[in-house]
Amino acid sequence: MRVEWPTLGLIACGYLAWGLALFWLPDVWLPLAIAGAVLAITLHSSLQHEVLHGHPFPGRRALGEALVYPSLNLVIPYARFRDTHLAHHFDSNLTDPYDDPESNYQDPRVWRRLPRVVQAVLRINNTLLGRIVIGPALGQITFMAGDLRAILRGDRVVLRAWLGQGVVTGAILGLVAVSPMPIWAYLLAAYLGLGVLKIRTFLEHQAHELVRGRTVVVEDRGPLAFLFLNNNFHIVHHMHPKMPWYRLPGLYFANREKYLTRNGGYRYASYAEIFRRHLIRAKDTVPHPLRPQD
Repeated sequence: MRVEWPTLGLIACGYLAWGLALFWLPDVWLPLAIAGAVLAITLHSSLQHEVLHGHPFPGRRALGEALVYPSLNLVIPYARFRDTHLAHHFDSNLTDPYDDPESNYQDPRVWRRLPRVVQAVLRINNTLLGRIVIGPALGQITFMAGDLRAILRGDRVVLRAWLGQGVVTGAILGLVAVSPMPIWAYLLAAYLGLGVLKIRTFLEHQAHELVRGRTVVVEDRGPLAFLFLNNNFHIVHHMHPKMPWYRLPGLYFANREKYLTRNGGYRYASYAEIFRRHLIRAKDTVPHPLRPQD
């Protein structure tokens, strides 16, 4: 059986870091423990993304799933993340407000009927600062509302996913309760971890008439790129979803012009550039610009 050892080792290191954040760092300095938990939770979510694409045991995804099934962020069942993200990988549906589960665009006809206060909140959510601060709450409300509707329609797959997450969340909070970290601190870390992940997803995709022009590349090799397991090279990931995270930068830089031609030059040099350009300025409109306007 083939094993991708860098990913497997990182899973072990991630749990070790999480354990240190719970049981050792609070006695050193609680803010440091919260920061450590944020990083561990963010990294674990990125590792879940790797696993749902078949790593670190190619051809034996269930083995990897057993390692990352407990969602340390408490609120996103792994099975739902897997199913919705794989649906997102139908590139022809990217950014569609109905068919892309990860789209933040609104149908223009729905947008016009929304109360002004809701429109204002969604506009704030379309800035990077808004996406980090209120994005986790808005995304979770939308996500859970959709899953609740599915459960009420009798979808047992969705129900099982949430029942499993209920057990996981209870077990994690039980572990936190016997650790030096206060439960409120862990809940804060979980929310902040989801906020950090919003940096990655903020502009991964744009509305574009051509499918190939919808997916970004951020040529960053810093700490955020590591936390996101190089998913900033997102056009490469969408073209080669089975490629492990540690090979994405090399593949991109060896064929840089090909990928930039492929996505029409949808590129940022770094996450620092994204912060400069979009921290308080919207990246685009909330209503999808390519859907019927009336």
